[in-house]
Amino acid sequence: MRKKRAPLFRLIQHTKPYRVKIWLASTFSILNRLFDLAPPVLIGAAVDIVVRRENSIFGSIGIESLRVQLYILGIITLMIWISESIFEYLYKIYWRNLAQSLQHQLRMSAYNHIQDLELEYFEERHTGGLMAILNDDVNQLERFLDIGANDIIQVITTVVVISISFFILSPQVGAFAMVPIPIILIFSIKFQKKLEPRYAAMREKVGILSGRLSNNLSGIASIKSYTNEEYESGRVADSSLEYQDANKHAIALSSAFSPLIRIVVVVGFILMLIIGGIQTLEGSIEVAAYSVIIFMIQRLLWPLTRLGETLDQYQRAMASTTRILDLLDTPINIVSGKKRVSTDKIKGKIVLDDIHFGYKRRPSIMNSFSAIIYAGQTIAFVGATGAGKTTLIKLLLRFYDTQHGKVLIDGIDIKELNLQDLRAGIGLVSQDTFLIDGTIRENIAYGKPETLMHHIIEAAKIAEVHEFVNSLPDGYNTLVGERGQKLSGGQRQRVSIARAVLKDPPILIFDEATSSVDNETEAAIQRSLERITEGRTTIIIAHRLSTIRHVDQIYVIENGRIIEKGVHEELIALAGGQYSTLWKVQTGEISGQTVKH
Repeated sequence: MRKKRAPLFRLIQHTKPYRVKIWLASTFSILNRLFDLAPPVLIGAAVDIVVRRENSIFGSIGIESLRVQLYILGIITLMIWISESIFEYLYKIYWRNLAQSLQHQLRMSAYNHIQDLELEYFEERHTGGLMAILNDDVNQLERFLDIGANDIIQVITTVVVISISFFILSPQVGAFAMVPIPIILIFSIKFQKKLEPRYAAMREKVGILSGRLSNNLSGIASIKSYTNEEYESGRVADSSLEYQDANKHAIALSSAFSPLIRIVVVVGFILMLIIGGIQTLEGSIEVAAYSVIIFMIQRLLWPLTRLGETLDQYQRAMASTTRILDLLDTPINIVSGKKRVSTDKIKGKIVLDDIHFGYKRRPSIMNSFSAIIYAGQTIAFVGATGAGKTTLIKLLLRFYDTQHGKVLIDGIDIKELNLQDLRAGIGLVSQDTFLIDGTIRENIAYGKPETLMHHIIEAAKIAEVHEFVNSLPDGYNTLVGERGQKLSGGQRQRVSIARAVLKDPPILIFDEATSSVDNETEAAIQRSLERITEGRTTIIIAHRLSTIRHVDQIYVIENGRIIEKGVHEELIALAGGQYSTLWKVQTGEISGQTVKH
């Protein structure tokens, strides 16, 4: 297995659109630091004027008046401070905007990539973990770019400029100044390697915690109904403590960095203080130069002692970056075909040809499954839970791919079709209705947001939801709440049907659309079905056999195979047949207990 590159180099590949801005931000950071390092030189120049007077550095270029020298020094000081302030403003603007832009790009790239991943990916992962990557991890990187990137550039600039200055003023002092730097660099690299796995573990724990919180909040009604608040609070506390422990493990190491660096730096400071002082007493270097050295040492000391905090930010950001980029590197297994087809060109003939399919680490569900659904036909699949009915729908929509065999629409293998075109031609009304947190109008027009109001009302009337909506104070502008929680199950189903009607697809699928609704709602849905199935291929999956009495063909599935097929009257006439038995149970002729035994 090929070893992955360091997260920083992987991240750089995603910054190509921002290269110019990065160079400008880095340049402004460097210029700001150069002007920030000028005050010690200005202090040295002031000392030079008052000590050497006419022989000062200004005197050597022909400016003999001491007052004029001080005036010029004052003007230069003002210009340097103004320049430092300007470049501080510029680097902050550029780095912060860059952080926001890159944060947005990575979040959208990760989200769009997630949307393109196959359904299987989500069934093996927690939603909260993905939320932690899209939100917390991306924000962690943004926080580092906001401050940490500039700090690193300015620390490097400080070390380089001050080291060169020391060599110019006194080669011997410069040599001693360089002694701590390789020690600090080696120490930093080793520290970084030890911190990396600790922060990776911490990010993993926060993903688990986010997953638990997300799961509990979405299931809060069940928690309350079972009075399990204390139990769930304990589980969240356990996950939170695991995250806290992982964080403590990282903090214990990262907190030791700055004190240890400070000891190394102070050794260099003392050496330069003593050696520089001796050379000044011996007349080897000027008093002004020694003043510059002392103040420069202070300028070097504080950035290096802050290096631990910067390194901590960097490691946190790189742990988050690894999780983001690993997500982006997840391969997309359901690849769109290249053949384009417009919705109005789809006739709707479906051929299921010798299909074999099974989910990962589970027994095979579909075995040599074959069926033909003709264009404009309304058919139904029935059978016990786990027989493979919903799996067929997932294969038809290419949420999964068959392991053997083909699914064809109008004679074309759906793997050859463009995914957007394939799914645009299919309208799905599922038992697990998804409504956005918006208005009823927005939910009906979900697939066609620019639809005119009279078309939305027409679709609502067909779905028999118009009267209910009109009875609400805000009508079609009524907010449905998160996942439509302000509506009943039947109302959500009817809104979902209206959405499918408005989409006007050539193929329509109802997956247990009446499984959790009352008799009145079922009757309304049944009336809607009669109107919207005309002229289009319709597939109905139902437990309630009353819903499918008048379809063109019924397929009874068991263990991934068709065991019976025909119209309603034919199937109930089969003595001992599964459909006939199910019908008698649902009509009360025999009890479910009798069937069981």
